[in-house]
Amino acid sequence: MGAPSLQDGIDQAGSPVKLLWQPDARPWLPEVVEPEYAGWRQEQDAWHSGVSISDLSHHMFDTFIEGPDATRLLTAVSANNYESFAIGQAKQFIPVTNDGLIVTDGILMRTGEQAYTLSGIPAAQNWVTYHGEKGGYDVSFVTDPSSAFRHGGDPTLFRYQVQGPLAADLIERAFAGPLPPAKFFHSIPVSLAGRNLRALRHNMAGQAGFEFIGPWADAAAVKDALMSAGESFGLIHVGAYAYASASVESGWIPSPVPAIYTDPDLHDYRTYLPLFGIEGKRPLNGSFFSEDIEDYYCSPYELGYGRSIFFNHDFIGRAALEKAKGNVRRAKVTLVFDPGDVRKTVGADTGFLLTYARHRVQAGSALAGLTYQTATIDPAGTILSLTLIDKQYAEPGTAVTVVWGEHPGPGTAPDADLGFPRIRATVQPAPYDQHARAQYRRNA
Repeated sequence: MGAPSLQDGIDQAGSPVKLLWQPDARPWLPEVVEPEYAGWRQEQDAWHSGVSISDLSHHMFDTFIEGPDATRLLTAVSANNYESFAIGQAKQFIPVTNDGLIVTDGILMRTGEQAYTLSGIPAAQNWVTYHGEKGGYDVSFVTDPSSAFRHGGDPTLFRYQVQGPLAADLIERAFAGPLPPAKFFHSIPVSLAGRNLRALRHNMAGQAGFEFIGPWADAAAVKDALMSAGESFGLIHVGAYAYASASVESGWIPSPVPAIYTDPDLHDYRTYLPLFGIEGKRPLNGSFFSEDIEDYYCSPYELGYGRSIFFNHDFIGRAALEKAKGNVRRAKVTLVFDPGDVRKTVGADTGFLLTYARHRVQAGSALAGLTYQTATIDPAGTILSLTLIDKQYAEPGTAVTVVWGEHPGPGTAPDADLGFPRIRATVQPAPYDQHARAQYRRNA
């Protein structure tokens, strides 16, 4: 008997929500790197006022996709534009179901004419691999899991992200001159400490910087060179706490619930997926509870990916996305929590707080939206939360309340009055960071 599938887990639990619901679930943090190096407050501040380095080598899965049909496969399973996809360029990967709902995203880099690397949590990678295998495409897949699943082996690639107002000065010192210009999310070949690597113009909190990528054998030498060049600029090494919070400022919602649990046409896909994978083990929790997993699904338009959706090719979900384009119900915003309410509800000294709970957001007594990632952001002086909210409440300055608590889940009515406290909050744009809103995609 083989390992249980996702469908086996759903059948045994009784529903997708019963399978996934875990009150007070511990938040995911990047593995291997230390929780803090200089202290999470100083590390959050570094990419605003100085320069920081983040080690992204360990927490993502990489799937290397190569073969004569690589582009044809990716074109068929995602809404991205492959007519303008240069070698060395990266894109936010957008796979959707037939209903036009997100499977989950990832970062797709084109490394050759028919070669790509898809990085991130493995849900999107599973989607591509399944369709590649089932569709008979002439393509190969090699997956390097995250360090938590690699059982002691080294990663295939290193990734070091350098960002902040002094990033350009550090990079110029390390490379003995400025790097050649690169468009947003484009990479260029460079050499450092005698090693060849790529410099990708990309970061996670809206500030200037690059992500340096190369083979793991060169990781130590490259990192040493960057750290040495950064000494005179006060380079701060970012730990897991601060790194996990960066997406709140930059407006990226990590790992939305894959919209794959209910469609009868995806029964075979759920049978293909293992139970002990991201789709069967990423927990749901928070003050919002619904028995219907579809209440947790997202549209790529809601997530802010509309600019990256192209209808110049046929792909799974195209018709649904075309229909939904002018009828998007929710918008992505940042909620700024009232500091006084935070002190009363969470505590006078909250320390570092991070949660991916789906908390109810209310306008009066009406459900206005759901939180998706919430974290203490020290430069903001309070807690911020990335939220999908009904468009009628999305105007910056709108006052809402966040229901703060953990619904026990199945067995308790979704609308039960559990006496949860309310935290006042104000709607602000996403990304919250003004530099990210105004400058991040300049020269894209």
